[in-house]
Amino acid sequence: MSKRVLTTESGAPVADNQNSATAGVGGPLLLQDQHLLEKLARFNRERIPERVVHARGSGAYGYFEVTDDVTAYTSADFLNTVGKRTETFLRFSTVADSLGGADAVRDPRGFALKFYTEEGNYDLVGNNTPVFFIKDPIKFPDFIHSQKRDPFTGKQEPDNVWDFWAHAPEATHQVTWLMGDRGIPASYRHMNGYGSHTYQWTNAAGEAFFVKYHFKTNQGVRSLSSDQAAELAGKDANSHQTDLLQAIERGVNPSWTLHVQIMPAADAADYRFNPFDLTKVWPHSDYPLQRVGRLVLDRNPDNVFAEVEQAAFSPNNFVPGIGPSPDKMLQGRLFAYADAHRYRLGVNHTLLAVNAPKATTADNYGRDGLMASNAYGRDRKNYEPNSYDGPAETGQPLSAPLAVNGHTGTHEAPLHTKDDHFFQAGELYRLMSAEEQARLVANIAGGLSQVTRDDVIEKNLAHFHAADAEYGKRVEEAVRALRED
Repeated sequence: MSKRVLTTESGAPVADNQNSATAGVGGPLLLQDQHLLEKLARFNRERIPERVVHARGSGAYGYFEVTDDVTAYTSADFLNTVGKRTETFLRFSTVADSLGGADAVRDPRGFALKFYTEEGNYDLVGNNTPVFFIKDPIKFPDFIHSQKRDPFTGKQEPDNVWDFWAHAPEATHQVTWLMGDRGIPASYRHMNGYGSHTYQWTNAAGEAFFVKYHFKTNQGVRSLSSDQAAELAGKDANSHQTDLLQAIERGVNPSWTLHVQIMPAADAADYRFNPFDLTKVWPHSDYPLQRVGRLVLDRNPDNVFAEVEQAAFSPNNFVPGIGPSPDKMLQGRLFAYADAHRYRLGVNHTLLAVNAPKATTADNYGRDGLMASNAYGRDRKNYEPNSYDGPAETGQPLSAPLAVNGHTGTHEAPLHTKDDHFFQAGELYRLMSAEEQARLVANIAGGLSQVTRDDVIEKNLAHFHAADAEYGKRVEEAVRALRED
């Protein structure tokens, strides 16, 4: 029997469903990649009206205060003075479940932060883990489909979850994080946040640096075991929302200390693994954490729907001194997040109070559409350039340009000397205590043992063996024991 051919929605055959088209082997993504844009655009429109991912969320307002001088690395105005404060809004979320899901579940947590700066809103969209399951956005809709409720059974299926991971060896590092002790935070206050992606900072002299963000909780990291989480979710499905709301109402304002890792742009090409690979971390021994400032949450929203559910974060909302890197997942999200909000909330969602700039005023030629205001009256022109003193371009780029070379195409990421899918998962396993390792193995085996296909189990076991021989052996033995019961 001939193999079925994967096609686009117009029926054209798909040549590569694993790699997005880039400008050169390591370059940024191309707008001409119709297959990628079609997948992401369709994926954003699969649910009405809640978010497809990160549907279940909580949020709070606060401020970010600069504590250390980082002007050698970025010209961003909100970071230019020690002691300077910028208003913020932070939305936490679970990823896989729907709006009515429980908070205390084993799932990554979204950590989406909006800075209302004097140069416009800067959105930093990350998670409570420094890595992710995949490194190319063309696989994101497939990944989420495997983790969400099955269209036939109406529930999350271990067969789907582990079958995808069996075909995504790069997920082994994040699976080790997720199944470890930090896989279920005790509350939103007791977890770290990460920008996860690699971003670019540019200083006043035009020098470029690549950075990773680390928000370290000042409350201390606290997590739940699977049994504790199941009990808590049964008692209060809104446990994390309740905790955050009540803590701020009591005046116990949660806070995080922001650190960054800074890599000179020239280091990237010859680094031992691809520094733009979202499935990997930068060792602190190579690029130590440097403190930047403090994030404090001190005010609850007045209306959860208006301010939490309608909050829109887009990683393409940069400010001068901060920009993107060639991180493929980040590049895909530059389009997908903004497009999701245009679908969910309408093209004028940036006029909503939670999304509008607070320290400056948006001034552009956007016009009409759903819920349009009357900003453009008889005396306002809606084109540029014009002769009527309308807003004009500055000619000053927000960040340094990214160098590109080579031919367009669906390239795999360039190989560095230490590029493989498993070594950092193995390093993470070996960093754990004996008790942490035992819980990790039990958590993985509990899910993997429910898979009905032997070949899917074997593919996943091979990933853990490749990460660390002992890790693989213990998972294999635990899975076998559970399946024999």
